[in-house]
Amino acid sequence: MRALSFLKIMPSKRDFYEVLGISKSASAEELKRAYRKLALEWHPDRNKSPEANEKFKEINEAYAVLSDPKKKETYDQFGHSAFSPGAGGGAPGGWQGGAAGQGPFSYYYSSSGGGQQSPFGADFIDPFEIFEQFFGGGFSPRGRQARREAYQITIDFTDAVAGVTKEIHIPKGHAGDGSMKKTIKIPAGVDTGSRIRFDEFDIVIEVKPDKRFIREGDDVVVEKQIPFTLAALGGVADVDTIDGQVKIRIQAGTQSGTLIRLRGKGIPHVRGGGRGDVYAKLTIMIPNHLSHKQKELFEALSKEGV
Repeated sequence: MRALSFLKIMPSKRDFYEVLGISKSASAEELKRAYRKLALEWHPDRNKSPEANEKFKEINEAYAVLSDPKKKETYDQFGHSAFSPGAGGGAPGGWQGGAAGQGPFSYYYSSSGGGQQSPFGADFIDPFEIFEQFFGGGFSPRGRQARREAYQITIDFTDAVAGVTKEIHIPKGHAGDGSMKKTIKIPAGVDTGSRIRFDEFDIVIEVKPDKRFIREGDDVVVEKQIPFTLAALGGVADVDTIDGQVKIRIQAGTQSGTLIRLRGKGIPHVRGGGRGDVYAKLTIMIPNHLSHKQKELFEALSKEGV
């Protein structure tokens, strides 16, 4: 009887679309939003769970492929096998790096030396916005072998909208060497994940959420509650925007969940050239308690089939 040989079956990789929680028809903006959310959630500097490092690399590998049109086309046709070592291309992963805490910032680094690729693919310096007006030029990720330090700074929503100048203290060299003060200009329109290159280090932005506004790219959604009578009869209501209150017209018969677009009232485009929009999302308030007179009126409406 011939001896049987057994091969160890390795678990297959998850589908990249599944990793990022998007469909194959997702737009570039939807892809970026999904990546940004997951990368922040699973960054080893923020997430201390044992699987955070592997999860973070998996998310970056998926983004590196799906954000590149040629790689995406190849992946859609051949799947993971197109990036296997024997396929002649090599996987977009293989990233090596580390994370630590230093001073008031979250600090992390990556290395592109030794033939390794960054987690964003060889063609990426940063997956989001790179603010060249602050960089000074001359940087090539392929030509740099030394690690590049990055520090995270948290700013308010209003500062992200309007732009702000901050003085920060960057650690010098090793622990105990002190710090150096730097003034950085953060442009209007930045969002969580935006990255500014400054001298020999990067500043990564995290924006605090706002209680009133929900940001969607450069658009803003604000919820506005209106009484049942206003929704039924129509009229005018005040709604908050990042520039202050404005009046909006409510059409008679407006349904709960209706979105009213306020063009050009949203977040400034970080590259300039306009702003996003504000969407007022209307919800209808149903009274918890009715007076005797109000009950009579609603009963009368009910009899009319309203």
